[in-house]
Amino acid sequence: MIILAPIFAWLWLRLGSRQPSSPAKFALALLFMGLAFLLLMPAGAIAQGGVKVSPLWLVGAYFVEELGELCLSPVGLSVVTKLAPTRIVGLMMGVWFLSNAFGNKLAGWSAGFISTLPLPTLFGVTAGVSLVAAAIMFALIRPVRGLMGGVN
Repeated sequence: MIILAPIFAWLWLRLGSRQPSSPAKFALALLFMGLAFLLLMPAGAIAQGGVKVSPLWLVGAYFVEELGELCLSPVGLSVVTKLAPTRIVGLMMGVWFLSNAFGNKLAGWSAGFISTLPLPTLFGVTAGVSLVAAAIMFALIRPVRGLMGGVN
């Protein structure tokens, strides 16, 4: 995060008006998450076979996830403050963080299947859900941008 945040900040500034919209950055975040879990599928298959796997699989997955995090978190906070009516900005920030808490709860619930599902299946389902959500978000970029009323 500390290394990549300045790079992303530079990238968005460098792209200027050509940078992806906020909804596109959300879709990219979902795409990166799905790709990270796709990356873990072969490692899970190897580990299921009883072979030790390199921790570099996790490093790679965390790197890809972090790319998504940098597309989502700072952009989400910015969008909430820009789009929320002034008198309820604090409430909407609370809703943003509540959605993060709900996502973490959902992640914990799905991690509970680690003892009952083969790892490649668990990682594959998670990747599939993330990639389908990314496809839906990519399809909704234009309508969402229209609802944003010109706010970037």
